[in-house]
Amino acid sequence: MASIAERFFTDRWIDAPVRPGKAPGAFSHPTTPSAHPYVLMNYQGKPRDVMTLAHELGHGVHQVLAAKQGALMAPTPLTLAETASVFGEMLTFKRLLAQTTNAKQRQALLAGKVEDMINTVVRQIAFYSFERAIHTERRNGELTAQRIGEIWLSVQSESLGPAIEIKPGYETYWMYIPHFIHSPFYVYAYAFGDCLVNSLYAVYENASDGFAERYLAMLAAGGTKHYSELLKPFGLDAKDPKFWDGGLSVIEALIAELEAMG
Repeated sequence: MASIAERFFTDRWIDAPVRPGKAPGAFSHPTTPSAHPYVLMNYQGKPRDVMTLAHELGHGVHQVLAAKQGALMAPTPLTLAETASVFGEMLTFKRLLAQTTNAKQRQALLAGKVEDMINTVVRQIAFYSFERAIHTERRNGELTAQRIGEIWLSVQSESLGPAIEIKPGYETYWMYIPHFIHSPFYVYAYAFGDCLVNSLYAVYENASDGFAERYLAMLAAGGTKHYSELLKPFGLDAKDPKFWDGGLSVIEALIAELEAMG
C-alpha cells in the first residue's frame, strides 16, 4: 500500500495547493484503468487535511489495485466503494493517536474523529432517509420545492435532535449535496463503509496474520465479486446484526474515551 501511495507523491498525481477559483472538497478520480488516478484536495496542513489525504489515497490505492480488472469491472460495488478510503483514514488516525501524548491534542484528535464518524454514519443515514422519502413520494407525482424542503426538515430535525436549533432558510440545504442529483443513494455507502471498516479493523487488530494479503486481494477484485464473497475470508457477514454492533461499538468506545477526559 505504501509503495503504491508513494507514487502519488513522486509522480505528482495530487493537486494539493489551495488557489483562487479551485473547487472545494476532495476526491480521487480513477480516469481509466490504463492510466492512473488523480487526487484533488485543498491541503492546508491541518490534522483534518492529513485524514482527508489518507482517505483519498485509500481510494487511489484501491483504484490502482483494481485497474487490472479492466474498464468494465474495475469500478467497485457501492457497498465497498468507501472501504479502502475509510480504512486508510483509520490507520492514519490510530497512528496519530498513538504518537500524541499531550492531553489537549489527544482530546482534539478524538473529538474530530468522533464528529467525523457521527457525520459519516448518522448524518449520511439521515440523507438516505430523505432520498428514500423523496423517491417514494415522487411515485405519486411531481414534488414542489416547498414539499422537498418539508421532507428535508422533518428528517434533519429527527437526526440532529433537540440540541440543534434549525433556523429559517435551512429547508433549502438539501440542494448543496450533489450526491442526491448525480449519484442517487450513494450516501449510504459512507455509513455502510464506516461500520464495515470498524469491523474490518477489529479483525486486523485481533488477527493480523495474513490480513494484508486478504485485504489487498479484496481491493484488487474491483467489481468482479459481490461484497458478501469479499468479506468471507475475514469471517464477516454483513447480514448478521452482530456485524453492525461491532462497527457501532468502535464509535461508542471513542465517545466513552472522550467523555472520560471530561
